[in-house]
Amino acid sequence: MDRVTTVEDLVSRVLAADAGPDPARQVATSVFWLHHGTRLAGGDTTYLNQYVLVRLGRSFGACAFEAGEIDAAICRDASGTPLDALLREAPLPLRIAALDAHLAEARPHRDAAEADPITLPAGTPEIRAHARDAAIAGLLDTPPGAKVGLIGVVNPLVAAIRERGGDCLPCDFNLRTTQWGDPVTGSMAGVLDVADAVVATGMTLSNGTFDAILGRCRERDIPLVVYAQTGSAVARAFLGAGVTALSAEPFPFSQFSADPTVLYRYRAGSTT
Repeated sequence: MDRVTTVEDLVSRVLAADAGPDPARQVATSVFWLHHGTRLAGGDTTYLNQYVLVRLGRSFGACAFEAGEIDAAICRDASGTPLDALLREAPLPLRIAALDAHLAEARPHRDAAEADPITLPAGTPEIRAHARDAAIAGLLDTPPGAKVGLIGVVNPLVAAIRERGGDCLPCDFNLRTTQWGDPVTGSMAGVLDVADAVVATGMTLSNGTFDAILGRCRERDIPLVVYAQTGSAVARAFLGAGVTALSAEPFPFSQFSADPTVLYRYRAGSTT
């Protein structure tokens, strides 16, 4: 598949069967959602996450969403629906989950030759979060003192960026301060204009900001690292087209297990 430019461009190519099987011949066997909260030891932030998921064959597609965007009836109404109908007509979070499922089924992360699998250790949520976020920060190839925009704030990732010598510029729609009292901006424009590199969550796919982030990083020719539970296979489609590196964590996510689990790291241009 040629390089894609926007999420809608990718959807159009999938609907035209240019990125795997014809989605009109695929069915979303199961649509379900998860709603959970997490407060890590030593922190004062409770992370509230809601995901809608699509089961397609051997694969799951996932997308986080904000409270109130969709309701539980969508699980009943969308299960058993042809995938092309979801891609054309569903609310954005479900469209992203369906797109993620299609791309993951066409090429699972576990089968991708260019993916670098990283096993997160067994342990407490704090141990596993630290290992995950250290793996994400390890995708940054920036010198000490570089300004790293973080769009979608997770406190252990703020710490991991700083441990690598980065000057973290946190941005989030829901948080106002980090665990350490640093101000968190709600406006990503200022961050994108001054950052030397950007780390963005996959949830930018579900809130409609991904294309703007991608475009600005392309314009400024700065690295864009995506850490994705939401849309991990969707973000992979943009490697080399604005995304320089990706930490892909397909469902089931690390926070749902105390046992070793695998995330997959990609770098643009890698063939290993």
